[in-house]
Amino acid sequence: MASHSSPSTEAPYLRSSPAGPQTKRNWLIWLAALIVLAGGGFALWRLLGQGGGQQGGMPMGGGIPVTLERMQSTTLRDRASFVGALDAQAGVVLQPEANGRITRIYVSSGAQVAAGDPIMELSADRSQAELSAALASVSAAQSARDNSRAQLQSLLAQRIRIEADVKLQTTEFTRTKRLVDAGAQSQQALDEVERDRNAAIASLAAATEEIGAAQASLDQAEAFLEQSQSTANATREDLLDKTVTAPIAGVVGNIPVELGDYVQPGGTLTTITQNDTLELEIDIPTEQIGEIRLGMPVELFTFGADTPVAQASISFISPQTDAATQTVLAKARLTNATGALQDNQRVDVRVILDERPGLLVPATAITRLGGQSFVYVAADAPPPEDGQPPIEGPIAQLRPVTLGAMQGNDFQVIDGLSTGESVVITGLLNLQDGVPITPQAEAAEASTAP
Repeated sequence: MASHSSPSTEAPYLRSSPAGPQTKRNWLIWLAALIVLAGGGFALWRLLGQGGGQQGGMPMGGGIPVTLERMQSTTLRDRASFVGALDAQAGVVLQPEANGRITRIYVSSGAQVAAGDPIMELSADRSQAELSAALASVSAAQSARDNSRAQLQSLLAQRIRIEADVKLQTTEFTRTKRLVDAGAQSQQALDEVERDRNAAIASLAAATEEIGAAQASLDQAEAFLEQSQSTANATREDLLDKTVTAPIAGVVGNIPVELGDYVQPGGTLTTITQNDTLELEIDIPTEQIGEIRLGMPVELFTFGADTPVAQASISFISPQTDAATQTVLAKARLTNATGALQDNQRVDVRVILDERPGLLVPATAITRLGGQSFVYVAADAPPPEDGQPPIEGPIAQLRPVTLGAMQGNDFQVIDGLSTGESVVITGLLNLQDGVPITPQAEAAEASTAP
């Protein structure tokens, strides 16, 4: 058994020993083939790239296509930004001045109305009855006054006649008494004349009393008439209050009531607002109020917008500081010509502190390297080195610039650029300092050439 077991245990070892070197050679062959294929592909890519007219992403016989923008002098603005609120200069809250139930609504929310236009109507049954009663009372008072006045006039005329009679009787008494004293007439004649005189005087006294009573009655009738007229006017005014009209022209706001609602004085029916003229209110921190002056231009922006919707100028600066917020109120009045602004709207505000000539460079032209700002400027190509072909057209020159504040989508240029120079605003990802460039128009012409 032992003599048969030895060949059986070593046979596998003898068969497997030649397989190790063969496998290693196979891997070496595959690796060499991959290197050859990679090298051929690279060579083919280089060949096709040169034959296709492009090398490093640059067209054959030209530069990298870019868009240029020429630097031109413009107006630079130093601005301070705030948040402001708009306040309409004319606006009313319509409230009922008497109790009533809404029977009609003439307008809808957002409607444009003129002064005097009806807005809504309240029930007026009770007021109409009260007005009719008040007018009847006025009519009765007028009749009573007219009667008292006529009676007084009659009594005054009667007193004139009585006064004339008293005068006549007094004259007759004097004459008769003289004749009696002279013995020309009897005492009886004098007594009769005296009796008539006394009767005339008594009649005058009675007429005077009647005139006083008639005057008192007239005064009472006139007072009652005045009271009746006041009651009628108040009732008529109350009746008119049931028809709510627009006191000013403007836009109708929200109408929180509906037909059939019962309203009372103090409730809100709707609002009317004039947005034609608005006042801008700006709360300026005390540390910045020294920069603000009367007459400074102001630009208004809706939140997130780059274009101003309105312009104004500072017309008021408060002489006091708000103790709670430590801000100073400034105002500017503006005309809402486009209707884009509304009462109580909050807006971005930029106060123009200073204006001066300068340059603006688009934000898309800026390249940031190591915390420094650069732009690519179109520059003339340098003279070729010995044995090198000349570069046709401009090259991209990387230039550091010092930038100021943003103005819209552009940066103010403090240093590094001059008027008339052209900067690259598109195609920056393919650029390096000194690379030939072709303005986009020229690049388009070159691509269509045969």
